[in-house]
Amino acid sequence: MASGGFGNPPLPGLQAARAPAEGRVDPGSDDEAVLRAMQAGGGLRLLGLRVVIVLVLLMAAQAYDGSLHALSHWLILGLYGLGTVWFGLRERGGGPAANLYSWAGTGLNAGLAVYVIIEHMLAGGGAGLGADAVSRLPAFLLLLQTGLSMRVAQTLLFCGVVTLCWSAAFLVGLLHPDLFPNADTFPTAQLTGLATFMAAGLLVVDGMIRLRAAVARALRMEHERTQLARFVPDTVALDLAAEDGDSGLGVHRRHACLMILDIRGFSRLSREHPPETMVTALLAVRAAAQAAVAEQGGLVDKYIGDAVLVQFVVGHPDVQARAALACALSIRDRLVTLNAARAREGLFPLRLVIALHAGDLLVGVFDDGVRAEYTVLGPAMNALARIETQAKAAEIEVAASGDFLDLLGGSLPAGIRAVPVPEAALPEPLSLFSIAVAPGA
Repeated sequence: MASGGFGNPPLPGLQAARAPAEGRVDPGSDDEAVLRAMQAGGGLRLLGLRVVIVLVLLMAAQAYDGSLHALSHWLILGLYGLGTVWFGLRERGGGPAANLYSWAGTGLNAGLAVYVIIEHMLAGGGAGLGADAVSRLPAFLLLLQTGLSMRVAQTLLFCGVVTLCWSAAFLVGLLHPDLFPNADTFPTAQLTGLATFMAAGLLVVDGMIRLRAAVARALRMEHERTQLARFVPDTVALDLAAEDGDSGLGVHRRHACLMILDIRGFSRLSREHPPETMVTALLAVRAAAQAAVAEQGGLVDKYIGDAVLVQFVVGHPDVQARAALACALSIRDRLVTLNAARAREGLFPLRLVIALHAGDLLVGVFDDGVRAEYTVLGPAMNALARIETQAKAAEIEVAASGDFLDLLGGSLPAGIRAVPVPEAALPEPLSLFSIAVAPGA
């Protein structure tokens, strides 16, 4: 088995070295990509919403104070309706000017909201509370429409323009009450409306920011899962992307449980049997190992000759350890079944040695610009190689280090015990245990 241990270099340097070689763009970090994802498929609906809002404003204006409105009021509403639909169509058409049309549409919305509010103040709201509500309706409806565009800056612009103009009109009304009818109820009514609009604006903007952050994170996770899926099973890629969060596809320091297995006496068997026979035996062992690893949520790191290197990197360390041990025991049981089938075919039996260890490693996609692989590196790999060597020498089928067993907290599957191997030639603080069937089990 080839090991890849080394003395942990600075992690940021590794990630920086990988970036130019990969040349990949994380869509979660592209603000426009987030915006496009959130607006996908919503063009017609947003345009339809503009039309609905225009109709609501026209009906509300007619229902309250309709007879008092001058012709200019209806002309302004009509022009707004045509303008907002035109801007919506131009924006939906895309192109380099689409963003400018969007900003212009936001300005148009703010202008209408301010116009209706101030026009109602000057008219005195002849229909009482109902007219007050209708005068504020454009501000709130258009706030929601702007918010649904998912453009935070434009929503802030809309809120800022309406709040500033509304506040200015309110101050003018306080300083010159003779300009506004119903001066006795003016301060309370307008202050309440202004405060309500500001609160609604804050809620809408905060919700947009949170939603965009959630979508950006989802896009990053999907991007990472897609990239990792080139190297690892899709289910493992999803878990790794979720655990690594915003740290990207680089190399991470994380805990891992490692397992290596190989066929005992493979070199000798290769000299005694035809290559075709040995290839069949090797593939059968690999298939059994792969099935057990997938069953326990592990990852086959690589095949090295007749050896199989496996990593368990998802979940808490004790979860990793239990999955790795269950995988090793499953492989042992599968080998019994495999040898029974081979015996019926008159083939020689196969024997395995399985070693388990745990530790902190560098885990991730190592990319030198020519070849990329998802693997683990670190001193624990060297320790795993030593443990496997001693397990072979001691004729142990399943071996584990003391570090690995510590993660299990002394809890082993029923009928299984860990027997120390004191004569193992391992450097401190490594220790070797044989994972065997308990007497009477």
